[in-house]
Amino acid sequence: MNYYVMTLFPEMIENGMHTSIIGRAMAKGLLTLQTINIRDFSTRGDGRIDDYPYGGGAGMVMQAEPVYRAYTDLAARIGHRPRLVYLTPQGKTFTQQMAKELALEEDLVFLCGHYEGIDERVLDEIATDYISIGDYVLTGGELPSMVLMDSISRMVPGVLSNQESGETESFSGSLLEYPQYSRPEVWHDTATPPVLMSGHHANVERWRRDQSLYRTLKHRPDLLDGVELDKKDRQFLRGLLEKEPVEQLPLTSGTAAWSGEEGAADPYPVRDAEQKVLRKLLAISNKA
Repeated sequence: MNYYVMTLFPEMIENGMHTSIIGRAMAKGLLTLQTINIRDFSTRGDGRIDDYPYGGGAGMVMQAEPVYRAYTDLAARIGHRPRLVYLTPQGKTFTQQMAKELALEEDLVFLCGHYEGIDERVLDEIATDYISIGDYVLTGGELPSMVLMDSISRMVPGVLSNQESGETESFSGSLLEYPQYSRPEVWHDTATPPVLMSGHHANVERWRRDQSLYRTLKHRPDLLDGVELDKKDRQFLRGLLEKEPVEQLPLTSGTAAWSGEEGAADPYPVRDAEQKVLRKLLAISNKA
């Protein structure tokens, strides 16, 4: 995967991307990164690439010509017009599925806007994708571009030391990731769930699947619409539907809930809101 970032602040990208997993992947030649300073393509000779907006208004607008020159110069160097992602709140919200799809590209360009935006005419000519990382305002597109590159890179073969981890972690398969535990077995009087210490792989996988289902129901019920449920999934979810609903969900269930001790808190409490989602979800699932 070859990344190209068109930006006014190349040092921000360079400093942020040459570390950790992504930095190691670059050192191995699995990824490459080239920053393109749009100021180098200024038509004025002084590095300025912005001007006042037609029609008035606050702020400045990045001009079309420097952006166009930067892109066409890159296209000439690599021999084709590569896919270009413009980072903007107006774009589609970035998802794990989009990361997988973009990871199939050989060359990928990110265009980072600043000020009040970029002249619409050049976007019409060169942008192939408009992507947002959320409904909030940032100073520029540099941080969103790094978010996308980090996520996309994890889907590139060989980047992760354990390829499975890229497929099973949060948001893969539309479910949130299950809780993780490591040594020591007991920390601050809180024990690791006994099932994880049992050595029974089938039970561990079932517990993890149930946890993913429950966490998604609790925190991101909108994701459940895309989940394929098997018989054991439906059995677990029906059990939640049969519970007496609580008024408020705890942030954590605690040690006793996992241990099965007498009088322990319910490890899977649900409210009326979650049960309403479950009734709809199971009705759809049963028709399939």
